[in-house]
Amino acid sequence: MTETGKERQRGSIAAKSSLYQEFLAERDEIMKYKWLESEKAGHDIGFERALLDWIRNHRDTWKEKHRSKP
Repeated sequence: MTETGKERQRGSIAAKSSLYQEFLAERDEIMKYKWLESEKAGHDIGFERALLDWIRNHRDTWKEKHRSKP
């Protein structure tokens, strides 16, 4: 299946979007958190638990630091 011009354009626009870039950075942080917490627990804690824990305990601080970067 090949990508159409519109699909390529949408992908290009999304890649340039600061909101999308922030989403990707936040997702990366959640995945790191999931890995670390799973290692501590000795088993996979699952994405949903990692997501909710990270939002409750780390998101505000992460956003402040992430947005203050030049």
